Amino acid sequence: MFFEPAKGHGLRHDPFKAIVAPRPIGWISTMSRAGQVNLAPYSFFNALSSKPPLVWFSSDNGKDSVTFAEETGEFVVNLVGRELAERMVRTSVEAPRGVNEFDYAGLAAAPSRLVAPPRVAEAPAALECKVTEIIHPKALDGSSPATIAIGEVVGVHIDEAYLKDGLFDTAKAGNVARLGYFDYARVDATFAMRPPKWDRD
Repeated sequence: MFFEPAKGHGLRHDPFKAIVAPRPIGWISTMSRAGQVNLAPYSFFNALSSKPPLVWFSSDNGKDSVTFAEETGEFVVNLVGRELAERMVRTSVEAPRGVNEFDYAGLAAAPSRLVAPPRVAEAPAALECKVTEIIHPKALDGSSPATIAIGEVVGVHIDEAYLKDGLFDTAKAGNVARLGYFDYARVDATFAMRPPKWDRD
């Protein structure tokens, strides 16, 4: 089949998010200038570069995470391991501003080292970030409800239980990713491939 998104797809559900998948989940913790703490998952999230380490997440309609990140210039990305998946989903609730999702989901908030927002104590890893850019992307018609927050990673926390021979054990952590619809995936096996070297004249 072929369809133009602006004209509709005719399927039970829009397949876009199922096609662009799996997507890593940015479990973003932020704090407002007034000290309100927010924790929410974003599947429009990823790394931009490694030198310097930059990450981004995208939020629609001015949600608290991007609003607080823009206010204070800081956020934390918490890694969602399989053991945390249900509590991560709980923090996606559309709660009123001021509700602390750490408390709502039964999570411990651990202090960060270099930024004000707390991190999820139970997370296998967490990235402390300082905002470098806030971007308002545009669609073809010039409109978009999305706001993108880009941050440089200034501190990295790793639970040493997930380090093996000096490497972060992604399969042991069971990194959770978002698929389409209400579906998720977890990493339970990995395989390695090295890029080829050009050996032709």
